[in-house]
Amino acid sequence: MKHSLNAENLGEFGLPIVDAIQKCVHCGFCLPTCPTYQVQGQEMDSPRGRIVLMKEVLEGNLDPDQAALFVDRCLGCVACETACPSGVPYGNLLSSFRSLVHDRVAKSWGDRIREFLVHNTVPYPARFRLAARLGRLTRPFAFLMPHFLKPMLELIPGKMPRTQTLPEFSAAIGERMGRVGLLAGCAQQVLAPEINLATIRVLNRAGFDVVVPRGQSCCGALDWHEGRIDSTRKLAAGNFNRFPDDLDAIVTNAAGCGSAIGEYGVIFRGAKHFEAAQRFAERVVDISVFLAEQNLPSGKLAAPTRVAYQDACHLAHAQGIVNEPRKLLEQIGNVELVPIQESDRCCGSAGTYNLSQPEIAERLGEWKAQSIVDSGCDFVASGNIGCLVQIRKHLELMGSQVRALHLIEILDLAYSDNSPE
Repeated sequence: MKHSLNAENLGEFGLPIVDAIQKCVHCGFCLPTCPTYQVQGQEMDSPRGRIVLMKEVLEGNLDPDQAALFVDRCLGCVACETACPSGVPYGNLLSSFRSLVHDRVAKSWGDRIREFLVHNTVPYPARFRLAARLGRLTRPFAFLMPHFLKPMLELIPGKMPRTQTLPEFSAAIGERMGRVGLLAGCAQQVLAPEINLATIRVLNRAGFDVVVPRGQSCCGALDWHEGRIDSTRKLAAGNFNRFPDDLDAIVTNAAGCGSAIGEYGVIFRGAKHFEAAQRFAERVVDISVFLAEQNLPSGKLAAPTRVAYQDACHLAHAQGIVNEPRKLLEQIGNVELVPIQESDRCCGSAGTYNLSQPEIAERLGEWKAQSIVDSGCDFVASGNIGCLVQIRKHLELMGSQVRALHLIEILDLAYSDNSPE
């Protein structure tokens, strides 16, 4: 049934959605910044085109299935927000819209199976670890697999990292500066557990006790990006009472987690845990921002090294964190920071995008890997596990020797290489 765009008709997401749609003046500044528009070359694959589609659906003029093809192809990288002169909060609009129409969009059986597997394994480290190991065993038979499962197998590392148990408490080294909690994440614990261990070591060297509470849950980012509002809230709420009150901060080292937590005001709007969600979000800070504000010990790599920094979309665009990671790298001895062409252009990972839209993700991943190689770097640093998995895959396919590491791993290397024997 047709109706006007009215916040009251849209329930708890009404105000954020209407605000975003009404702010868009269709100027086109978003077009050159949108990865899918650059790949597909269609107006409906641009932010302003998708805003028109979403508006038509919400006003009852268009069936959600007709818009889904283009809305689902959006990475959610929110590069358009950085470029938008009108301040359109496109990220809030996109996820809120997906939540409203989630149960109204028809999906193929393949998509349903893929979503079921992803959302019942990835947010749960023990399940995900088991699924990844089983996936490695099936690789020789990948040619027999349905096409929608093959991208999942391709992202599993050739050699699974050894399972690491994070210490619940790690004491500061030297003068004690404070006490922080670490948000351990979900997929990262399985695919790159060394990132959390490096984070703890660097924070300890900076003078901070580190607490890693047991029983942490996923922040809800993956489910939120897919429009699964109920499961998003359930997962997120599992962390609200896990962290002690006496912490100076709760640190996250995954851009996607930090970005989703920053959206808790929208996610929990009108919901039971709204105030608890707000308080929790105010305590969470990205590791690069936290460390950039500290008086860090000097660090130095063992040999002169060219390092490039790749901006994770959910740091650069969603959280506006651009300078802090570069500042930290520039403080390391023997590091030459080299630029990457369009460093903030999405690599194609975007949560589970490389599973749901593998063709576009492949093109973006290839472009990102080539730009990294062209920079002439020895290491490429990033602040998000999804980016690192995607970049490592495409660097390997190119036969490149460039190592892709988390920013915190390079800091950890600097302290290790410079530490006394």
